[in-house]
Amino acid sequence: MTAISAHHVTVRYGDVLALDDVSVDIREGRVCGLLGMNGSGKSTFFKSLMGLVKPDAGNIRIMDRDRRQARREGLLAYVPQSEAVDWAFPVTVADVVLMGRYGHLGLTRRPRRADKAAMRAALTRVGLTDLAAWPIGELSGGQRKRAFVARGIAQDARLLFLDEPFAGVDKKSEATISDLLRELRDEGRTVVISTHDLASVPELCDEAVLLQQRVIAHGAIDEVLAPEVLARTFGVEAR
Repeated sequence: MTAISAHHVTVRYGDVLALDDVSVDIREGRVCGLLGMNGSGKSTFFKSLMGLVKPDAGNIRIMDRDRRQARREGLLAYVPQSEAVDWAFPVTVADVVLMGRYGHLGLTRRPRRADKAAMRAALTRVGLTDLAAWPIGELSGGQRKRAFVARGIAQDARLLFLDEPFAGVDKKSEATISDLLRELRDEGRTVVISTHDLASVPELCDEAVLLQQRVIAHGAIDEVLAPEVLARTFGVEAR
């Protein structure tokens, strides 16, 4: 099944053209890197896929559903950039992961035994069991990222979006997160990461999309990261 089907997506912010006729199809069970410079439209495309931005033109389907239905079914999970989160908000790591169970809760919206079990299992997978009671703001950058991945796991999301997952993360945490994302892919989930860190892409991703308002290239890593493609996009000599 196609996890993401975006056809002729165009987004404008007033007179600014953020996305121009973007078309991308991504199959299930893949890790896809969304690449581009600042201002290339990566964040806008993420928000469009998640239903946070309404395109001026084009059509988007998630798991053969419209975006609203996909969100309602809990198919999408999002790991935001660190600066997009209020780390002073008084919640624990366990609270953050339990937020992923919201769509599974009954009418009382109180976590049940199954929800707490899903939370504990997710924390175990990301190696944060011992920090479940810690305030989320006291974690390191890599631990925070893993907590939000755990939230997506507890949610049982089939599609995970990660916005700059390795920004402000040490190499050990980066390796841990990469291993975890590959495990989720091997389980049939789809992972899309937005990044300008090209060095992390070949080892982690199965395919990549290079954006510059339009799709410059989409396909296998060696094709998208070919020196001539990068030189045309970034204006630099690539090796």
